[in-house]
Amino acid sequence: MADESLQPQYTSADLKHLSDRDHVRERFSMYIGDNTARGLHHLVYEVVDNSIDECMAGHAKHVSVTVNVDGSVTVEDDGRGIPTDRHAQLSEEMDRDVSTLEGVMTVLKFGGKFEKGAYQTSGGLHGVGVTVVNFLSEWCEVEVSRDGHVWQQEYQRGEPTGPVRKMGTSARTGTKTTFKPDPQIFPQTKFSWDVLARRVQELAFLNSGVRITFLDAVSGQKEDFCYERGVVEFVEWLNRSSDSVHADPISIRGEAEGVSWDIAMQYTTEYTENLHSYVNNITTTEGGTHVSGFRSALTRTLNAYGKKSGIYKDLVPTGEDVREGLTTVISVRVPEPQFEGQTKTKLGNGEVEGIINSAVGDFLSKYLEENPKSARAKGRAGGRGQGGCPEGEGPASRAEGGPFRRWPARQAPRLHQPRRGEVRTVPGRGRFGRRLGGGWPAARVSGDPSPARQDHQRLQEPRRQGARQRGGAEHDLGDRRRHRRGSRSGQAAV
Repeated sequence: MADESLQPQYTSADLKHLSDRDHVRERFSMYIGDNTARGLHHLVYEVVDNSIDECMAGHAKHVSVTVNVDGSVTVEDDGRGIPTDRHAQLSEEMDRDVSTLEGVMTVLKFGGKFEKGAYQTSGGLHGVGVTVVNFLSEWCEVEVSRDGHVWQQEYQRGEPTGPVRKMGTSARTGTKTTFKPDPQIFPQTKFSWDVLARRVQELAFLNSGVRITFLDAVSGQKEDFCYERGVVEFVEWLNRSSDSVHADPISIRGEAEGVSWDIAMQYTTEYTENLHSYVNNITTTEGGTHVSGFRSALTRTLNAYGKKSGIYKDLVPTGEDVREGLTTVISVRVPEPQFEGQTKTKLGNGEVEGIINSAVGDFLSKYLEENPKSARAKGRAGGRGQGGCPEGEGPASRAEGGPFRRWPARQAPRLHQPRRGEVRTVPGRGRFGRRLGGGWPAARVSGDPSPARQDHQRLQEPRRQGARQRGGAEHDLGDRRRHRRGSRSGQAAV
């Protein structure tokens, strides 16, 4: 047994209770991930998300985000405004008059999103977002316009510097929050235009009709983002540098059991999947049940159609195969989302998987049945993997493929050999990164080769020249060897 006299003493004095403010400042990674650029920009996201929640509830149409000259950030919306009157519960617990605004900004687990009276769906869930921003700021100022007046309160590292004050009158409504990240927490407090602009534009895509203005007061750079067609325009924007298989993205929208979804998808000639998923406007970088439900329905529906139409005969593509080249945006709104942690990177609601699976499967089944010509054209390239194109049909171009356009790398050797008048594209890579030896068959062409073909020929020419040079050198070497053998034979005969 260890000598107790040598063990450190463990008493009640070793236990410490931290206030909300001190806990956030001491353990900030629990709330914003880290204190690098990622955590710094997360502060802005938290405040903007509150304004977007007002838009989702139908009470706001315009949000502005400004990076000020002093390094602070201002987020303003035209929503209902945070209530500023006395809050009875907090006043009783703190034994003093406490306004609702002060409670929102200084008390963790206090907010209007636990019940569904003010917000049916929202990105904010835990009642900590804007409070954490306040606690991690050197200073913060909130200005609220509602009930015909303008109200204001200031904070210093999370502590109110005074009560809520009535500043004047106003006919508008909304909330304006300005904060400056605390250099005691963040080693680097400079915001990136590109990072913030990407998130602001993303939110504009996800909330059709909402206008978001982003301004950098230092450089004078300004952008207005507003998209009436929402996620459909998002997919078109993501594919702006790619060749699309079908002109218009497929849009899937609906609602069931309180869960609504807005999905857009479009196939391109790329080799990788490009998927962006969101829950209540929160980016779910690790996916979740909404993503697994979509992928399961996509694979099941396309395989069922392929078998029924005779496109797939011996081998059925995997889910990874049918998603190759697919760009998808999945946006769902869930009344009671279950996220992993405050940063909300993955959705865990089991019921959402079944809802999305059923909705996407039903829509795609109907879409394929109502567009047989388009679906059949997309299936021709896949049919070649089973023994070539149907009788009387020429080779399909890679752009006709869509979800059926090609098989895994292991099926490449079974592709038919090109006939006279056909060309092959530049060799690509299979889904496991292996190079496909001969490339995939391209469309029959006449006249000058395509730019891609010209580039391929230009890249291959130095190799051909080297091979010809090596071949010529080997030929000359052979002549010299034969000459020497002949000479030795002649000398021996003499």
